[in-house]
Amino acid sequence: MDSDAEVVRGHVKWFDVSRGFGFVVSEQTDRDVLLHVNVLRNFGQSSVADGSPIELRVQTSDRGLQATEVLNIQAPEPVESASFGQETPEYLQPVPEGLAYLPARIKWFDKAKGFGFANAFGDDDDIFVHIEVLRRFGLADLAPGEAICLRAVDGARGQLALEVRRWEFYKQPK
Repeated sequence: MDSDAEVVRGHVKWFDVSRGFGFVVSEQTDRDVLLHVNVLRNFGQSSVADGSPIELRVQTSDRGLQATEVLNIQAPEPVESASFGQETPEYLQPVPEGLAYLPARIKWFDKAKGFGFANAFGDDDDIFVHIEVLRRFGLADLAPGEAICLRAVDGARGQLALEVRRWEFYKQPK
């Protein structure tokens, strides 16, 4: 590890998966910190939701501050939206106590459409994944074939994910 790197806490200003980078803002720095997708992938995920609290190691280069290692990412604070009497969507319902985590792979996900599907390992049934569920748990996008873990329930039109986490979360004790 680089001895010149310092630990910085802040939040993700924005991150664009298609461009392969984004920026973190912190009160500890006088400018934004570049977060490259490769540094994020070394942490075990390929995207991060805007507003997510993040802890990383940074170093100064001739191009400014750059993240060299992600140490921790938390889900951003939920944003309350004006629902005008509408019911909470099924996929944003609270996760039932004791619901098991399933290892799964992303079948496809379209960020522009705001949804996609996953398959639990050993099961061909599709599990609906909404972008708001990703945001609730600190993710912004998913790639086809990406390994994740999720908790799903039977909804009105099939299985739907209520929680989606990066793959490494599945291996951690709950």
